[in-house]
Amino acid sequence: MVSIRCPGGVPFEVTTYARVRMDISATAPAGRRRGLREWVVDTCLFLFAVGLGIWTSADRIGSGALPIPHWLFDLDQFVGVLSCAALWLRRRRPVELAVVLVVLSAFFELVSGAMLVALFTVAVHRPPRTTGAVFGLSLVAAITYVLVRPDPGVPGPVLLTLGVALQGAAVGWGLFVYHRRRLKLSIRDREERAATEMRLRAEQAQHQTREAIAREIHDVLGHRLSLLSVHAGALEFHPDAPPEDVARAAKVIRESAHQALQDLREVIGVLRAPVGELPQPGFADLRQLVAESRLAGMRLDLREEVGDGVPGQAGRTAYRVVQEALTNARKHAPGAEVSVRVTGGSGEGLTIEIANGVPSADAVRSDVRPGQGLAGLAERVSLAGGRLDHGPAPGGGWRVAAWLPWPP
Repeated sequence: MVSIRCPGGVPFEVTTYARVRMDISATAPAGRRRGLREWVVDTCLFLFAVGLGIWTSADRIGSGALPIPHWLFDLDQFVGVLSCAALWLRRRRPVELAVVLVVLSAFFELVSGAMLVALFTVAVHRPPRTTGAVFGLSLVAAITYVLVRPDPGVPGPVLLTLGVALQGAAVGWGLFVYHRRRLKLSIRDREERAATEMRLRAEQAQHQTREAIAREIHDVLGHRLSLLSVHAGALEFHPDAPPEDVARAAKVIRESAHQALQDLREVIGVLRAPVGELPQPGFADLRQLVAESRLAGMRLDLREEVGDGVPGQAGRTAYRVVQEALTNARKHAPGAEVSVRVTGGSGEGLTIEIANGVPSADAVRSDVRPGQGLAGLAERVSLAGGRLDHGPAPGGGWRVAAWLPWPP
């Protein structure tokens, strides 16, 4: 069974469908009309059976070794003609026809050509187990024929060996065709399966790329735009502020807008370059992030108890965790005090905890709707091999905690 993982995943379909299709194709269903190739093959096999019967009959007549009583030879010829005519039904009932002809070959000599064709048909269109059973029955019929109708001119062992050799050749040729067809179907199925896997992997890669870009845009622009919203809101609610405060807020708005454009250019660069080649914020940029939030008026308490050498992926993920938590605190709990604690070391992991208190009743915003930030953040932390926990804090407010691996 081949498992193709895509955004959803599908394990039954490819292998089971291929196996069923292979078995159905190998058995040549009767409902399908014969093509030119099938008509040519059926005609050639029919002529082979008729020719073998005519040659055997002529040999008997020429040598004068006709069976006694003579009417038995006429019956033999009649049965041989019916057997050759029945070969046109070999694709519809291969096993039944083969069994009937094998039983008749135990007494009638001119059935041998049609019986060989029937054995070949069973070997081509039926599983080897069925072929083996019919072939074993044909061996019993050959022994019976040698005992019931011995030929005075040919010793019994020689006649039996010749019959077994012809039957074995017909079955062997049929098994060769059977396995060759299955091999072709298997190769074709593997090619189709490989093409399907490539298509699903491409779709999965596109899906992952879109998710990565969405996470970056949300984290980066959400932080910058929330700063813009805070300062613009301050200007809106305090139009009579001193000119110095207005100029300072306008400067922050301008710088935040410029930085948002820069960040947006970097995120869009994901479409043109591998992510590893893009400048990404790391653990060293955490203090600058906190400083920007303090400048926007947030009451922040930062405590760092971290050793040196924070891994790159853990540092980038920790930055995004703090960034998303501060953005949510500005949106959902403006004015509340926020504490950021980062601890850890080599071998024990990196722990990030952000908690905010309960904002005042007049500061709570009712027009803010919950987004997908925490869901995307959980995916980011999971990709880094860590875990994320978020929910109401015991004393009120909200708490976001994450643990990230830090190998020794």
